[in-house]
Amino acid sequence: MKDSKGTIIYVGKAKNLKRRVQSYFQQSKAHPQKIKKLVSNIEDFDFIRTDTEFEAFMLECKLIKELKPLFNKMMKSPQSYSYILIEMDKAFRTIEITNTKEENDGRLYFGPFPSKKRVEQAIMGIKESFKILCSSNKINNAPCLNYSLGLCIGMCRGDSAISEYNKILDNIIGLLSGTNMEILVELRQQMTCASRNFDFEAAAKYRDRIEAINFLIKKEKVIEFTEQDHNLAVVEYLSDETCKLFLIKRNKILFSKKFDFDGISVEQLGSLILTNFTNDSFQSFKELGRDELDEAQIIYNFIKSSDCRYITIPKKWIPQQNRVNVEKALHKLLSDKIKAQTT
Repeated sequence: MKDSKGTIIYVGKAKNLKRRVQSYFQQSKAHPQKIKKLVSNIEDFDFIRTDTEFEAFMLECKLIKELKPLFNKMMKSPQSYSYILIEMDKAFRTIEITNTKEENDGRLYFGPFPSKKRVEQAIMGIKESFKILCSSNKINNAPCLNYSLGLCIGMCRGDSAISEYNKILDNIIGLLSGTNMEILVELRQQMTCASRNFDFEAAAKYRDRIEAINFLIKKEKVIEFTEQDHNLAVVEYLSDETCKLFLIKRNKILFSKKFDFDGISVEQLGSLILTNFTNDSFQSFKELGRDELDEAQIIYNFIKSSDCRYITIPKKWIPQQNRVNVEKALHKLLSDKIKAQTT
């Protein structure tokens, strides 16, 4: 969407573009101020057709980052990304939220997460539920104010409360690492108990905390999967006769092309896969940066959906040019859609 000067002020995607655009100009009284202001500045439109919704998502993300349109602020501000930081080298370990990540500083980081509000909600919910919302950040043998309010188990006083606190913190680390779901189990039990006692306000709070924690866990799964730098061959069927092949590494599409099943063989597809992953000059880093997160999320959601099928090409197959194993994997991926051609 462009203004009177030809400046791009908004980029969006839709399965039904006509319906999406019409929605901006209909029932205008119900629109939030942001939409009303956008509509008042629209002078012209451009559109780009893609073969699949996945491509539309990726293109939308790319254009927003390149063009930085005024009305696409959510993906524009780096401050919207947050990390969970846990101080590991202090006697009194602390858990905080930060917008930056320092390398090799002895701290434990989780993230990046695209919604600071959801992170704050999850961490605050855990602290309140397990009474570790201490208003002091050190052991001083005296209770903090929150201890008297029932929000702190007393780790500020030292003694046995420190051991209990450290156990809770270890469970938080396990939760974010995906190895310990004890906190979620306990929160669900507390929600059920509150509901049975007809304390629906408390039950709703536990529900919101659980949803916020699940948001963090899902993002951590995306990050872990992406950092493994898989070589992915993904197929999306467009019809009974055609498909689209995507070759993906980390958060990038290295190759994409539409094929007719009658015009391509497993042997040819295998050559394409080995060639593109061999020629891959994309420099990958072990840790996922916040500038990579949006595409990584789109790719992860796509391959975990029912819209496509995919295989992982092991890294050891690439330098070996292992055509036999690649073609076997493609046969499994494509079932009987394509038959191998022999020479």
